[in-house]
Amino acid sequence: MYKKIMVPVDLEHTEKIEKALDGAAELAKSYDLPVCYVAVMGRVPNRVAPSPEKFEAELNMFAREQGDKHGIKTECKAVPSVDVPVELDDKLLEAIDDVGADLVVMASHIPGVADKLHLISSNAAYMVKHSEVSIFVVR
Repeated sequence: MYKKIMVPVDLEHTEKIEKALDGAAELAKSYDLPVCYVAVMGRVPNRVAPSPEKFEAELNMFAREQGDKHGIKTECKAVPSVDVPVELDDKLLEAIDDVGADLVVMASHIPGVADKLHLISSNAAYMVKHSEVSIFVVR
């Protein structure tokens, strides 16, 4: 059916996308598929890590933890960006081809106050509209 699942993650908000993480893990387990966790990273330090190298190490650790937790094969890819909010959607679309995914499982967006006020757009909506692979959106 599918060959590989890609899951976009924001390492600063993994607790808010647990439904998407768990859903991807269940699909991976059911169909014996690898999961690739993709995070778009900026060049400046953030709360996750002070440098791109440390960010990649954190993402790698996150992927290993998910694999151990769910009993699935995992990998990861950190995608560099000059301006994450502006480039996020396009960088995620590029990552689909880069990692060889044919299914993306993702949260519609990080839930929060802006979500309730409809102030932010859904990254998932953009992916569904522009991607050539299947997108499983978890709300």
